Amino acid sequence: MYVGDTAHFPYGDKSVDSIKYYAVRIADFLLDKGCKAIVIACNTASAMAYEAVKKQVKGAVPVFSVIDPVVEEVCRLHRGQRIGVIGTKGTIKADAYSKKIKQLAPECEVTSLATPLLAPMIEEGFFNNTISRTIIHSYLSRPKLKKIDALILACTHYPLIKDEIASFYPPEVTVLDSADVVARAVAASLKKQGLLATRRLGSNHFYVTDFTKSFERSTAIFYRDNLKLEPLPLWENE
Repeated sequence: MYVGDTAHFPYGDKSVDSIKYYAVRIADFLLDKGCKAIVIACNTASAMAYEAVKKQVKGAVPVFSVIDPVVEEVCRLHRGQRIGVIGTKGTIKADAYSKKIKQLAPECEVTSLATPLLAPMIEEGFFNNTISRTIIHSYLSRPKLKKIDALILACTHYPLIKDEIASFYPPEVTVLDSADVVARAVAASLKKQGLLATRRLGSNHFYVTDFTKSFERSTAIFYRDNLKLEPLPLWENE
């Protein structure tokens, strides 16, 4: 069950209080729907609203951010190395990756760079072409990202351009896809708690807080299939 807050996207330029408010209301909706776990599938929301959502849920279901599993993987595989982070302005401003990595592995050096053009570029379908390569190389050529050992893709859009990003670096530089890392962490946690289904149950539901045809078209870029988007007017009276 997916909820896309299309009414307020992008989150990168929103205030912390606004993001907390949106995230908590979406969490309430998911709880009402009987979800057994909640994944905050946005780096900016994870950085700014994770604790607020956990407080709202009150332990009823496990809550996962997209940041913590990636930080744990980086600290396990790249301890003492130089780590790069790219993401939206909001994610980089929150500095969550750097702070958490320093807590677990203080010997790591972390350098972060906001790359605000990448998410809208991907949503408009500009990847694997001259335009995307020019923008990606412009960002990755910045001094901040020189001589890194690993790069964290701190936006859930970026896995779609992972190969383009990886091609910029030599093979020994690890490019970390948060989607894979988080999926493994969620599955392991649910299994440990006896919540992991042994077979597929039910059907998919994709809710959006503001329905537009353009967003419906862009979903095919991510899901590679035609989706039925269900309007979820959480803010219709505001």
